[in-house]
Amino acid sequence: MKAHIVLLPGDGIGPEVVAEGVKVLKAVAQERGMELHLQEELLGACAIDRTGSPLPPATLEAVSQCDAVLMGAVGHPKYDDPKLPVRPEQGLLGLRKAMGVFANLRPVAVMPALLHASTLKPEVLQGTDLIVVRELTGGIYFGQPKERGVKDGQRWAVDTMHYWEHEVRRVAHVAFRLARQRRKKLTSVDKANVLECSRMWREVVNEVAQEYPDVTLEHMLVDACAMALIRTPTSFDVVLTENMFGDILTDEAAMLAGSIGMLPSASLGEGRRGLYEPIHGSAPTIAGKNIANPLGTILSVAMLLRHSLDMEAEARAVEEAVSAVLAAGYRTADIAEPGCTTVGTSQMGDLVVQHLKL
Repeated sequence: MKAHIVLLPGDGIGPEVVAEGVKVLKAVAQERGMELHLQEELLGACAIDRTGSPLPPATLEAVSQCDAVLMGAVGHPKYDDPKLPVRPEQGLLGLRKAMGVFANLRPVAVMPALLHASTLKPEVLQGTDLIVVRELTGGIYFGQPKERGVKDGQRWAVDTMHYWEHEVRRVAHVAFRLARQRRKKLTSVDKANVLECSRMWREVVNEVAQEYPDVTLEHMLVDACAMALIRTPTSFDVVLTENMFGDILTDEAAMLAGSIGMLPSASLGEGRRGLYEPIHGSAPTIAGKNIANPLGTILSVAMLLRHSLDMEAEARAVEEAVSAVLAAGYRTADIAEPGCTTVGTSQMGDLVVQHLKL
C-alpha cells in the first residue's frame, strides 16, 4: 500500500506535535510495509512570513493530490490585530473550503486514566463517549456580507450567518450515518427560538431523519446544550451543529477529556481525502519548550488511518497505545497528576510508539 500525506505543521507548537504524529504514522507504516510519502508545506503565519500568503499556491496544489493532510495549528501574536488584511486563520478557512471538507468530526471520550484530570467530578464524567459533527464550510465564518466601516462618526461591522439547504442536508447525513454505527442517538443543536438559519436547519434535519428511523433524534438549543455538556455529558452520543456553535461547544467539551490537548479531529468531504488536526491552537507561549501535549495529534493520526486509509485495526491500535501510556501513569504537563510521571512532547510520542501493538 502507498500513502501520500501532506504535512502542514503550521505555527507555535504545531511543528512539535506534528512531529510526534509523524513518528507514530511511520511506525505503523514500517510494521505494515506501507510506502509512505510525506510532503511538508506551509500554512498560517509561517506561510505569510515566507510567501505573503497564509495559503500559498504550492500548498493548495499539494493538498489537491494527496491521500490525507495532517495539520498542526496556525496563529501568531504578531498577526492578532483584526485590522490586518492578511491573517493566519484565513489560510485554515481557505484550506477547508478548497478541500471541500464540510463535516468536522470531533470525538470526546473520557479515558479512565484521566477521570481525575478534569475539574468535573469523576462520577459525572465516567462513561462519557460522544462525537460532535460540526458543519465546517458555511455559517457566519463564511457568509457575506462581512465588512466594517464608519457612518455618522460611529464604527459599524457586520457578519452574516448564511446556509443553503444542501449544506445542512449533507452534514446531517454524515451525522445520522455515524449515529447508526454508534448508539443510535443524535442531538441536533441550534438556536431556532431566535435565528432563521436555525429554523431552516431544524426543518432540514427533521426531513433527513425520515431516512433513519432507527436513530432517535432530539433538538436542543445551543445554550441548553452548553449546560448539559457539563451537567450530564453521558447523555450525548452524536451531536450535530453548525459552524460557530460547533467551534465553541467542542472547546468546552475538551474540558471533559481533561485538556484541549487531548482532542483530535477529522474534517471530511464526499471522498476519502480528509484534513486531520488536533483542535487546540498554536500556543506560542509554550512553543519550543517540549511540553506541549501531542496526544490530540496522535489520535488525529488514528482518525487519518481510519477514514482516509481504511486501516481500522491500525487506528484502534494507536488509540489503545495512547490509553496504555496514560494507564501506565505518563502525563504531559497539561494533564499532570500527583503520583504520575510527567514527560515532554517527544518522550510522549516515543512512549506511544513503544506501546503500539500491531
